[in-house]
Amino acid sequence: MHGTKLNQNDSSVAVLLSGGLDSSLMLAKLVEDGRCVAPLYVRSGLFWEQAELAAVRRILAWFADRVRPLAILELPVRDIYGDHWSLTGEQIPDADSPDEAVFLPGRNLLLLVKAGLWCRQQGVPFLALGILDTNPFADASEEFLRTVETALNLYGDPPLQIIRPLQGVSKTEWMKWGQRWPLHETFSCIAPMDGLHCGGCNKCAERRRAFREAGIPDLTRYASDLDGKSVSPA
Repeated sequence: MHGTKLNQNDSSVAVLLSGGLDSSLMLAKLVEDGRCVAPLYVRSGLFWEQAELAAVRRILAWFADRVRPLAILELPVRDIYGDHWSLTGEQIPDADSPDEAVFLPGRNLLLLVKAGLWCRQQGVPFLALGILDTNPFADASEEFLRTVETALNLYGDPPLQIIRPLQGVSKTEWMKWGQRWPLHETFSCIAPMDGLHCGGCNKCAERRRAFREAGIPDLTRYASDLDGKSVSPA
């Protein structure tokens, strides 16, 4: 597993982009470093994907023609997840739930295999993930990522390297670095309402906390804060 820095001689890097704060800041850093960036979005049928994909397109608009066209990969998970809350939108973990409540079984493995095979087919030598050091889940660990990278490279050339450009820097530091971008256009909700952040789910609580700890005004529109306005899950 290689570190966080790409040399000027390195070529294209694919970015798994969710439209959230972390992956968006990672994309911005790679673009500013002069990399040839290929954004990827994996569509699996999750409850929040319509709003999330809209955010992905907003983020890409920050950079106009400085990134390659978005590639959307299809990876439906209904046959695996069944009636899981991530598909049904029912009993979604709220603001008081622990981090473990939003863990999606096998999610990173599925994303890495799909995106990694795309990279190999396209001859893209790097796959970048917006994973912070504080991510508590086993499938975000260095050991896990190295294992998947090794498995993908058993197919032979061209080799692929999975990288974490956000490694070694806190989320607060990254947000301060990226505050010149319209961070309120990113998306982090698992229970969107009319395309807005709901304001009451686990991920919205995490988002509010991130802005607060970074000392950056949170201009995000939360449905729960819109008094007297009707919104519905979407």
